[in-house]
Amino acid sequence: MFTVHVGWDQYVYVGSDRPCVDAVARTRELGLFPEPLTASPYAAEFDEAEVREPAAEDFWMRVRTTLASRKALLLEETYVRNAARWHRLTQENLDTVRAGLGPRALLTVWPDLASNVGAVLAALPEEGSAEFVWEAQGGMISSAIVDDTEYQELATQVADARVACALPLSLDERHPLLRAVLPDSDGVLRARW
Repeated sequence: MFTVHVGWDQYVYVGSDRPCVDAVARTRELGLFPEPLTASPYAAEFDEAEVREPAAEDFWMRVRTTLASRKALLLEETYVRNAARWHRLTQENLDTVRAGLGPRALLTVWPDLASNVGAVLAALPEEGSAEFVWEAQGGMISSAIVDDTEYQELATQVADARVACALPLSLDERHPLLRAVLPDSDGVLRARW
């Protein structure tokens, strides 16, 4: 098992779960200068617990049950760390949205967006940051991480929004309704989130 990280400085960090004496010697023969390190400076460090629940049929049944008691839900589809697509789920579009989700995505279900965008803007924290999610008149859902120095600019940017919400950034304050990871087509959960 091995990892490869390319740093911003174009250094390449190759890691292995066992010594690779022959590979290091061959690298030197090729005119490169390998140096031993205990870990790559780009190795991922995860602050939150790994999500292990597969987005299998029981997960989707809970989504349907939750939708039955609400008009809509917000689905955050994280297809790669720190990048997401947003979907507004309804009973009518659930199967269509589900069919278009990216492989191995982390799925996070939130309460629906609020219709009073002004109230959501007014409730942003006085200090610190939040993730502001909004749906424009055309139906496109966007998000932005903002802090108290950017609220005026945000208000201008979302002036045509129909609905919105603000999500906290602190892991201790983020409480989604449901969370799961899409398994592979054979039903096995291989993605690590």
